[in-house]
Amino acid sequence: MPLFTGVGVALVTLFREDGALDAPATADLAAQLVGLGVRCVLVAGTTGEAAALTAEERDALVGAVRAASPAEVPVLAGTGAPTGRQAAELTERAFAAGADAVLALSPDGVPDPRPYYEAVAKAAPGPLLAYHFPGASAPGIPVDLLPDLPVSGLKDSSGDAARLLHERDVFAGDLYTGAATLVGLCGAIGAAGALVAAANVAPELCIAAWGGDADAQVRLAAVDRDASADFPAGYKRSAAERFGTSVVTRVGG
Repeated sequence: MPLFTGVGVALVTLFREDGALDAPATADLAAQLVGLGVRCVLVAGTTGEAAALTAEERDALVGAVRAASPAEVPVLAGTGAPTGRQAAELTERAFAAGADAVLALSPDGVPDPRPYYEAVAKAAPGPLLAYHFPGASAPGIPVDLLPDLPVSGLKDSSGDAARLLHERDVFAGDLYTGAATLVGLCGAIGAAGALVAAANVAPELCIAAWGGDADAQVRLAAVDRDASADFPAGYKRSAAERFGTSVVTRVGG
């Protein structure tokens, strides 16, 4: 069985006016999104400003979101790091804090990430998903190496439709898109789901697009264009307009 099917949210991390982590507010937002139909919550991912969080803050986020979410909704923790040793330590901590699974971004500048994922897998007592996002950590994961990785799934945020189809053809694990523009395609080809930042803002559109609503997919892409123009602040502003949440970001701080 996949970790989840349908739409998951790459959750923003909320901060107070002084820049301190607001784990309770972040967990409350997660609970609201789950109530609107989101089926998985990713904390401390790229959208969640993971690079600006301490290990202790990551633990607090995982624990708070896990406590606020129904048991049937998995909490996925981002644990990618520059080295396998660092990612393995974050992975151990994430599971200890209550994560149901982890997502590890491939390391920057590493053309063959197999040893990295092998190190992370040894530290993971539960599901491990690989994360391909060359825009954040190049070069990413070559498609031909996917079958060799000790992972149960893959999130691909490249936005490359041809690559997504190639992955669906050669990769037997759970396949998730991280691109709002490909949510409908993911649903159409029988992939497991979508893990998208746009679900912080418009979860209903994400779910409709996943279900095959072409108009919803077009509208979702427009919403995401606006929100992603100033990353991650744009998503926070859009979420604040709807949910009244903080717009404070640590990027550049």
